[in-house]
Amino acid sequence: MDQHGQKNQIDEIDQRIIEALQQDGRRPFTKIAADLGISEASVRQRVATLINTQVMQIVAVTNPIKLGFSQAYMLGICVSGEHQLAAAQQIAAFDEVIYLILCTGRFDMLAEVVCRDNDHFLQFLNEKLYRIQGVQRAEISTYLRVCKQNDWAFLSQARLSPSPPPIRHTVIEGE
Repeated sequence: MDQHGQKNQIDEIDQRIIEALQQDGRRPFTKIAADLGISEASVRQRVATLINTQVMQIVAVTNPIKLGFSQAYMLGICVSGEHQLAAAQQIAAFDEVIYLILCTGRFDMLAEVVCRDNDHFLQFLNEKLYRIQGVQRAEISTYLRVCKQNDWAFLSQARLSPSPPPIRHTVIEGE
């Protein structure tokens, strides 16, 4: 949806441009145009429209393992109701947190966290997470292996609120 609540319309050519850029975000518009049998100007205009209507964005994707973050965790976090939004803002600001949602069910929030090692994670818990007012407890699952991660723009990347934080998409590859 655009800023006026109307659904963005994309056609087959837009979808093929998106797929080409998902495979390689640096792919020249001239090559995409040649593959699709359209002009480079058309590709350039369509990409600009897709970006301006927030259908997609082109970003650098980092591999946390190559950056020294070899441990990944999923945290189910319970927060007292009156502190939920303030706690979410504080948690989202931590560099270690690469994904955070408010949700229903057993937990109030789910957070994906990457750290250099277990000592770093322990420091994150004790010096950051557990110092936030309202955080009651966290259930922690350690990632052993990522078995599937697709290239779809997950729902969390959609702009669902008026002023979301910047979107960061992280791909965790095998060692």
